[in-house]
Amino acid sequence: MGLPGSGKSTVGRQLARRISLPFFDSDHVIEQRLGCSIREFFEREGEDRFREIEAAVIDELTAGPTCVLSTGGGSVLRSENRERLNHRGTVVYLRSTPEEIFRRLRHDRNRPLLQVADPQQRLRDLCAVRDPLYRETAHFVIETGRPSVAMLVNMIVMQLELGGSVGSQEPGSQGSRGSGPDR
Repeated sequence: MGLPGSGKSTVGRQLARRISLPFFDSDHVIEQRLGCSIREFFEREGEDRFREIEAAVIDELTAGPTCVLSTGGGSVLRSENRERLNHRGTVVYLRSTPEEIFRRLRHDRNRPLLQVADPQQRLRDLCAVRDPLYRETAHFVIETGRPSVAMLVNMIVMQLELGGSVGSQEPGSQGSRGSGPDR
């Protein structure tokens, strides 16, 4: 979990490959079910309706077989999501500063919460509200900084191994419990 643009999907996909588990991105699952982009749905139905659908999808994915799950940055806004994620899996918070994220996303037009006059201030505001919720939910916090995706995956695997969430990873071995950026 983490702010929009913190690398959840990219790192999650690589982590899943590394520990031989299926990968799900809750935002992609939601878009498949809606038949439109989250941005379009936000504009048409609003954030509250989106958060209801997001909560149902997170409930379903966290109750299913062990996987690596990347959730949308705002999933922590609902207490039931925080509780399900924390109790049903091992949660990794990919922590990035608002400034790092702004550098990555400054040209991205597909993130509805950042389509504002001052997206960098919006990221600071999101961080102020969400950082405590991410920390409350997470079992581990990984500072993204400037490491490569491979280095971030290595850091996560090491934390998961130390925490007993996955066994030593040799090719073909699988983790023992839910794990990943969000599960």
